[in-house]
Amino acid sequence: MLRAIWGELPAENIIYLADQVHVPYGSRSADEVRSFSKEITQYLLDQGAKLIVVACNTASAAALHYLRQTFAGLSFVGMEPAVKPAAEHTHSKVVGVLATPATFQGELYASVVERFASDVKIIQHTCPRLVMQIEAGHLQTPETRLILEAALEPMVSQGIDTVVLGCTHYPFVIPLIQQIVGPGVRVIDPAPAVARQVRRLLETRKLLYINGTLLEQTRGRTDFISTGSENQLQSILTNLLNIHTDVRRISWKQSDTNWILRN
Repeated sequence: MLRAIWGELPAENIIYLADQVHVPYGSRSADEVRSFSKEITQYLLDQGAKLIVVACNTASAAALHYLRQTFAGLSFVGMEPAVKPAAEHTHSKVVGVLATPATFQGELYASVVERFASDVKIIQHTCPRLVMQIEAGHLQTPETRLILEAALEPMVSQGIDTVVLGCTHYPFVIPLIQQIVGPGVRVIDPAPAVARQVRRLLETRKLLYINGTLLEQTRGRTDFISTGSENQLQSILTNLLNIHTDVRRISWKQSDTNWILRN
């Protein structure tokens, strides 16, 4: 997701906050995810954020509607599996979706399938352990291949011609996915469409930062923040994005009624 936003909005300053203390969100209750998401949003607002990207399918499914109600007037862009474009372009009428259990169980996913894919066969798989493999930088290892083969080969045998990636980690293994499913199966990464939506909202609200012509633009700053280990996030950034940068740590503190973030 971050790569797509960098490409679409190179001049914008970005705060990337990784809630490493509480992930994976997929194993948590919707109430917990909403509570964490609310506090993270408030923290980002306090840092001057003008738009929030909920760059997690699980958090989007659990908290996006709640956040829009709680922070009225603030623009949010969430993640949802790209079932709509898959349903519109499939010829076989069989589509595979890779996502977390929480995403599949959420109302957002169910609503998208009901509205746009009622005449399409959807085959789902949760790909256990895949996120851990990706964060460790194991993008082409035998174990990662086995995880993906277990998910994808039954889909291929049932006639899919499209695979939807319903987790922001999964685009890092697109080359391996494509090897397994073959050239006749389209793989949909929703990140470019989400980045374009961020641009549209910033333009509509006259919040887009313009710094000279496209060729003269100075690249915006990206600040990386973790609620967990700075070294762990640095390692992930190195493994996946080949970035070597400083990471700032903030901490969760439990109050009488909820969790709050503190520098």
